[in-house]
Amino acid sequence: MALPIPYAVTDVAAALLDPQADAFILVAADPMSVPDAALAQFIRQAAGIDKRVGNETLLLHCALVPGQKLIIAPSGALHRDFDDVRCFADVAKQAVTLAKNAGARCPVVWVQAPAEHTYSRATEVVYLAMAQALWQPLEGREALGQDKVEPVAAIGVVGIDETEAHYLSAVEAGRRLARDLCGTEPERMAPRRFADYCVKAFDGSAVRVQVETDVDKLLAEYPLLMAVARSSLQVDRHKPAVIRLEYQGEGEITETLLFAGKGLVYDTGGADLKINGGMAGMSRDKGGAAAVAGFMQSIALLKPKGIRVIAEIGAVRNSIGSDAFVPDEIIKSHAGVRVRIGNTDAEGRLVLADLMSHLREDAAKAVNPTLFSVATLTGHAARAVGPYTALVENGAALRRHLSAKLAAVGDIWGDPSEVSRSRREDFSFIKARSCADDVLSCNNAPSSVTARGHQFPMAFLVVASGLDQASAQAATPLPYVHIDIAGSGVDGGDWQHGKPSASPVVALAAHYLL
Repeated sequence: MALPIPYAVTDVAAALLDPQADAFILVAADPMSVPDAALAQFIRQAAGIDKRVGNETLLLHCALVPGQKLIIAPSGALHRDFDDVRCFADVAKQAVTLAKNAGARCPVVWVQAPAEHTYSRATEVVYLAMAQALWQPLEGREALGQDKVEPVAAIGVVGIDETEAHYLSAVEAGRRLARDLCGTEPERMAPRRFADYCVKAFDGSAVRVQVETDVDKLLAEYPLLMAVARSSLQVDRHKPAVIRLEYQGEGEITETLLFAGKGLVYDTGGADLKINGGMAGMSRDKGGAAAVAGFMQSIALLKPKGIRVIAEIGAVRNSIGSDAFVPDEIIKSHAGVRVRIGNTDAEGRLVLADLMSHLREDAAKAVNPTLFSVATLTGHAARAVGPYTALVENGAALRRHLSAKLAAVGDIWGDPSEVSRSRREDFSFIKARSCADDVLSCNNAPSSVTARGHQFPMAFLVVASGLDQASAQAATPLPYVHIDIAGSGVDGGDWQHGKPSASPVVALAAHYLL
């Protein structure tokens, strides 16, 4: 799996003499401040002729730089209340695309940013943004050839060292795996092919992979997940898989991370069928599972010590057919909770609940455990917080300020989040209406028009997975954060055509792996 490999370049002088580089990209708040007198003079003269210089991303012919290709990408204003490091990411994407189109195969980039905490990771953010812009879909790479559609092989990064280059390469490798898993069409990445791709990705790595495909075992151990999969069982290639990924770091284990990933390889909505074009893009409903696998890939490459990580991914197709599960059914979860189905298009929370119940059992034997669910779960998250990841935490996580810490590190790494609170109204919303069941999966209206539409599903997950017995008031509380990436999972919010973003891999890596 190729990616534009980052390599360390000590300074601008070394960049200008770099024998492998064939373009020089300047991403700067002030392009005239480049620390090379001759190059600075060239830029000033160019600005005197062309007023676009310093105001928009441009390619200039310049004999002073590698490949005679100088790309100037001004960040624009940075000191308004709403400015953040994504100002650099946005123009970095433009710049590297311009470099690629001009024939560059190994650009070198220098980033000039204000000496403020907000922009302290601007250089790293620029590299990651460039890699995001350069990624092309797996189907295109397979059909047309890797070198043709992704010709940029490396990016020199001024100001980082070899350790930082290795970290960026590992994080990008994880994001790349996540994009491939999320962004690939539903037949190429059907449930068991999704599992096969994971097995291949982790082959020979520090992450152990187990794949369960036995239908009888899945029926016994993942009853809610199998209700979602029920109508897909008639087609062999659509049958579900549960993928378990485990990593054990060297030395004494001081922390355990547990992840549940929603892997809906295609969501028709089931019996509550998506209509009016609502199915387009639903092959990306596996973005949460993809992000979990991506984070595990970064872990496999970085090999952090003293940490254990366990992930369970439910790769499932929510098909429509004569055996589809329907609203009003009552299905007992792995945790023994009787779930009344409110809407079959709220299938992701059913898959997650069983995964989380298994992880809850792992947590009971783990050192300092923290649990996460990651999913493209609700349209409400996208409606409520736009292009940001939504974090909803339980009381034990709130006491540790876990979501706030994730959001803070995400801000400086260009992978931002919005923090939402879990409230009593959320638990009231999903409470049983009779003695026939214990919890309601959802109402029968779109989440985007439902009050607290991305918060109340977290309450359901807590109850259906048995986590209500591990609250902040329990003898052994289990911190838990639900991560909804319905708004942040693809660039521009276009779920059919936009590039998967791999959020929140960057924020998780910055919080746990640095």
